[in-house]
Amino acid sequence: MASGEWDGDFDPMADSDERKHLLSVLDSFRSYRKLAHYNGTHVRRQAFYSLPFEHWQLLSKPPFSILDSLSKLDDLIDANAELAEAIFCVGFQSFIAPTLDSEWVATIVPQKYAHDEFQVYSTVMDHLNVESTPTDVEKAKSCVHQFYREWSIEGAVERQKCFNPVVESLDDEFSARQKASPNAAKSELKVLVPGAGLGRLVFDLCRAGFSVEGNEISYHELIASSLVLNYTKRAGQYNIAPFALNCSNHIARTDQLRTYQVPDIHPGQELANSTGEMSMSAGDFCVLYSQEDSKETFDAVATVFFIDTAPNIIRYIDAVRHCLKPGGIWINLGPLLWHHASRTQPSGQDSKEEPGSTHDHADKGIADPGSVELTDEEVIALVEHLGFEIQKHETGKIETGYISNPNSMLQSTYRPSFWIARKK
Repeated sequence: MASGEWDGDFDPMADSDERKHLLSVLDSFRSYRKLAHYNGTHVRRQAFYSLPFEHWQLLSKPPFSILDSLSKLDDLIDANAELAEAIFCVGFQSFIAPTLDSEWVATIVPQKYAHDEFQVYSTVMDHLNVESTPTDVEKAKSCVHQFYREWSIEGAVERQKCFNPVVESLDDEFSARQKASPNAAKSELKVLVPGAGLGRLVFDLCRAGFSVEGNEISYHELIASSLVLNYTKRAGQYNIAPFALNCSNHIARTDQLRTYQVPDIHPGQELANSTGEMSMSAGDFCVLYSQEDSKETFDAVATVFFIDTAPNIIRYIDAVRHCLKPGGIWINLGPLLWHHASRTQPSGQDSKEEPGSTHDHADKGIADPGSVELTDEEVIALVEHLGFEIQKHETGKIETGYISNPNSMLQSTYRPSFWIARKK
């Protein structure tokens, strides 16, 4: 297994804008504790004490005990923050630490923090004058919550709905190939998982015996997946409360304050006897897998809750077709919650070229201007038009949430499309 390295032409510290973005991402995890306490409990205490005196006095006593609940919420924020700060430390070690002068670091870190990894890294961040953007702060919070879906026992309900069809389809593909080549091994079937997120599908496919490469563009997800796959020491190392910061639609206070252990298994131990290999690449899927060295590399591509992240889905289809071997399969499961609705040319970058111009530009991948939103029928027609044969297509048979609280009064349910396409 090779999961500790991220492949690809990827040096975020070489570009000033990319470096600024990476530091913002790291700071969003570092700041989780402070901002969650402020927005999660401090603001709510202020609002609570702004009630008429007799009202907050009543609600501070049993059976309501709102102030006690806020104190419990503070404890849960600290538990979530342990995970967020562990992600921060892994990211700092991977990207920032190798660029630092150790003598300079020694001059700025107080002696009392010398043996506290988080405080050392945090002190350096303070001296780099880093401040995370609101968008990155929200992504860090969402990333911590996503551990519930991908790495808790309870999250298996959603994982089984979304991942099992992929694993079963790959097993069927291997069985068909094995009939033609009886000595074939599962590990010879190479699978690409774009939009790998926190790495659970990549891990599950590797554990099933396939050789898998995950791809992810988000620093938040990349660093968090590296923590869980490469640095966790045991199952249940962290306790998280994914629903604690949302104070709406709870039937009972215990539903809001419930905690879950992550990861549910120890990835290293689970893969010790796996015959498959696992790796991660970092960067834009369209750019990386449209390059010549990716041509006809994979036997299968598996996309789960991914294709609707495409501003222009033709770019995704082209990249999948390019990196698949002839006769390879594309397995897709997910909704069409288009992430880039009505995106226009970036401000200040008005083009004087005609819409149909073929002028040569650097490939910006998903950063290219323009967007389009298609129906499921239109997506299928486009996939067929661009060189694939649809071998299976189902809608409405799978129902699943996404990081859903099963005890909430509000339930959002996806009925994703599931299809298998073979490259002609």
